[in-house]
Amino acid sequence: MTPEELSAAISTCLKEAADAGELSVPAEALPKELRVERPKSREHGDWATNIALQLAKPAGLPPRRIAEVLQGRLALIPGVAKVDIAGPGFLNITVDAAAAGGLAKAIVESGEAYGINRGMAGTRINLEFVSANPTGPIHLGGTRWAAVGDSLARIFQSQGADVTREYYFNDHGNQIDRFARSLLASAKGEPAPEDGYGGAYIEDIANAVTANTPDILSREDPQEEFRAQGVALMFASIRESLHEFGVDFDVYFHENSLFEDGAVEKLLEQLKASGNLYAKDGAWWLNSTDYGDDKDRVVIKSDGNAAYIAGDIAYFKNKRDRGFDLCIYMLGADHHGYVARLKAAAAAMGDDANRVEVLIGQMVNLVKDGVPLRMSKRAGTVVTMEDLVEIVGTDAARYSLARFSSDSNIDIDLDVLTKRSNENPVFYVQYAHARTRAVGRNAAAAGVERTAFDAGALAHPTESELLAVLGQYPGVLTQAAEFREPHRVARHLEVIAGAYHRWYDACRVTPMGEEAITDVNRTRLWLNDAVGQVLANGLSLLGVSAPERM
Repeated sequence: MTPEELSAAISTCLKEAADAGELSVPAEALPKELRVERPKSREHGDWATNIALQLAKPAGLPPRRIAEVLQGRLALIPGVAKVDIAGPGFLNITVDAAAAGGLAKAIVESGEAYGINRGMAGTRINLEFVSANPTGPIHLGGTRWAAVGDSLARIFQSQGADVTREYYFNDHGNQIDRFARSLLASAKGEPAPEDGYGGAYIEDIANAVTANTPDILSREDPQEEFRAQGVALMFASIRESLHEFGVDFDVYFHENSLFEDGAVEKLLEQLKASGNLYAKDGAWWLNSTDYGDDKDRVVIKSDGNAAYIAGDIAYFKNKRDRGFDLCIYMLGADHHGYVARLKAAAAAMGDDANRVEVLIGQMVNLVKDGVPLRMSKRAGTVVTMEDLVEIVGTDAARYSLARFSSDSNIDIDLDVLTKRSNENPVFYVQYAHARTRAVGRNAAAAGVERTAFDAGALAHPTESELLAVLGQYPGVLTQAAEFREPHRVARHLEVIAGAYHRWYDACRVTPMGEEAITDVNRTRLWLNDAVGQVLANGLSLLGVSAPERM
């Protein structure tokens, strides 16, 4: 019996009690998803719920009375061994060994589908992440969003959502001018402009452009040539780096297209007509304070040029016109102001502000030998994606960046990530998976096969613990999607790995010496393979490999 099955059973008991007149609870007070949790002490049972406390006020009954009604009905459910009431009305539920053990077989039979559900089916999500300026290699902040964003996309898809990964290509604005001037200066052998870009990559791109166009410096507008070719070369390099990192986008959207096709101008005229743009001090302002922003925003500057927010508004409308129900923006730590302004812009256009979500990622610091690592071989100023991958590899990089809440600053200890020990979290989880495969190979050599299954045989305390954490996996995926937190998956895989390593030390799949093969051995092989399946499923959602051997 999985936690989801138990939750559904409790919900059924609630409905039956209401239909029988034993409880009177308004429909809106019933939780959409009734969750069960592991009690702090296993002596209190396998699972616990506080649903009686939640419903006491809307039902107008003491929580213990509600608990008593549910206790009698839950006790009749097949697979439930005991139901106790604790404290003011907590329900502690113990399932029998056979009901708990049956999960191992169910996981193996479900395979890659275990944990997947359709809770987000019908929702079209545009997930925009990384979107680094094409003026240099991807730095650590962008690398973090690459790992987190791609993992979040995979998790959304595991819950049935239709996800489009989108990269916003910032090819409009002053930063591109500075980039072009930097390339031109490098080609001439001059120092980088004061506001320009430095690093070996500028020289590499300038040399590549010059090789493609030997007479470029004698042309009428060499800076424009360097702009066009340089941006294309830089972006091709960014795409290659992302692909090698396991991240590919469905859409690469060019910011400049919003201005070239008149989308920005057309939208601004619509906003003027709606009364949501007003003139002041020679500029046009969005009345965003009317929609929850902390101040009104300049949309058309006094010089007649569009401010950055003009493109943002047009871009959001473009996404909605493409049919997306939810537009999620994953932005850097310096973009906090975008949360209110994007929601206000959506509302000013007559749309639902809840169609916009902005996730803010915090800084990443690399530490080596106890000292922060701040310089890049290639970029010269910041540490890049290539630097991190070169040191620790793609798996360790992706896992370590995805295992922390994205709204927290993190320090990545490179010395730990290069260790082949339990101190290294990605090694810890991958080694657990590789160990399940080794156990499977040893079992096959010893003649142990999954030809029989006795759920009641999985009665050792470490087996109860392992089955419990395996059963929690689908709920963890649901929560990771709901709260936009892929780190929940990584942390739960570490819990599963720990439970598995303890089980491995306590229980044998293959018999010792001349001992006969029994159904206990065969059933434990099911459990071993179930662990391997869940670890592989979870690692796949994080874009990390599940090695067969280590």
